[in-house]
Formats: sequence, C-alpha cells, structure tokens
Amino acid sequence: MAQLLRVQNFTVSSDGVGAGAEQSLDRPFGHVDPERLFAWAGATASWPGRTDPGGSRGLDDYFTRDFAHNIGAEIMGRNKFGPQRGPWDDLEWQGWWGDEPPFHTPVFVLTHHQRPSITLADTTFHFVDGDPATVLDQAREAAQGKDVRLGGGVSTVRQFLDADLVDTLHVAVSPVKLGSGLRLWESPDELLDRFELEVVPSPSGVAHHLFWRK
Repeated sequence: MAQLLRVQNFTVSSDGVGAGAEQSLDRPFGHVDPERLFAWAGATASWPGRTDPGGSRGLDDYFTRDFAHNIGAEIMGRNKFGPQRGPWDDLEWQGWWGDEPPFHTPVFVLTHHQRPSITLADTTFHFVDGDPATVLDQAREAAQGKDVRLGGGVSTVRQFLDADLVDTLHVAVSPVKLGSGLRLWESPDELLDRFELEVVPSPSGVAHHLFWRK
C-alpha cells in the first residue's frame, strides 16, 4: 500500500492566512492569535490540551482525534520548530513543546543550517537540508510503511505542493478574517487542477476542505 504525504488539520482564516508576521519566542504565530484560529479544535472533546471534562463531539472532534492515525513520520519547516534564524546559536532550544512533544514519531525539520538530532520522549527531531523529494524519501523510510504528515508551516506546505508531492490535504477554514500574514492561498480553487475537493461545513462555523489527487 502506498505511503501518502498528508496535510492534516491545517487551519487558515477565511482569507487564507495560516500564520502571521513577526514570529518570536513568545509568539509562534506572529501577530495572529492562535486561539482564534484554532478555536474549533480547542473546543473538541479530543483536544490534547483539554484539562476539563466535556468538549464537542461530531466532525470537528473526529478530525482532532484522527490526527495521529497511521502517521509514521512528520516533515515541518524550521519556523514551525522555533523562532531562530540563520546558524543555530542556541542548541539548548528544543522546540515549543516541552519535554513531551505531541508528534510521537520521527520529525524532519527543514533547515539550511544542520544540527545534531535530538530526542524528547518518543519524538526524535532530525534537522535536514535537502529538496522536498529527498526529504520525503527520508521521512518515508523512517515511517516504516505508515503515512507521512506534512505539518507546515504555510511556506513548507506550499513548497511541497509546488513540487507536486502532496497526496491529500485537510484544510480547516476558520470563520475569522485576518487580513495579513502568510497565506496558503487566495482561493482553494487554485488547487483544483490537481485535486478533487469536497467542502464539509461544521456547526462550529469551520468549513473542512478535503482534497485528494485526481
């Protein structure tokens, strides 16, 4: 069975913005408030950060719960790992997720400035400099037959789309307008030359866009 490269639960605003400018240590999404953008997922019963009982069920909860299903490795851009630019001046920095990252798989971080791999709990981060196809081959080998998740951010998803390597995408379009920032698309119609699309609305106001190759 083919190993798919999947984009999952990638959330953008109604005008296509997935992250803001001016990223910093304290603001991983730049000027964008992630609580507004990801409110649909945070409200579900299966949200990993939930500390109180309850939460919504239904479609939003299904996508939140399904996030790790059959995923054997992840690819992410350097800006998703951390705010540093250029050479790694601070090797003590090990990502925004603390001692127990939520990935539970090997993670391949795209960077032009390599550094040694680090392991936190059951997640190992590998820092790789390569073209999308080469990195995908590495991730597929590490995934041991399971699928590979393309975790983002926006520029990384666009890079792999431009290389025609993405097999499926689930993009949650949140009912907020951000105006400026890193934009995944001007319109989802841009992908219809290569992908089928079905849009499924949720009671939360989010529209789940499901793309698969034609």
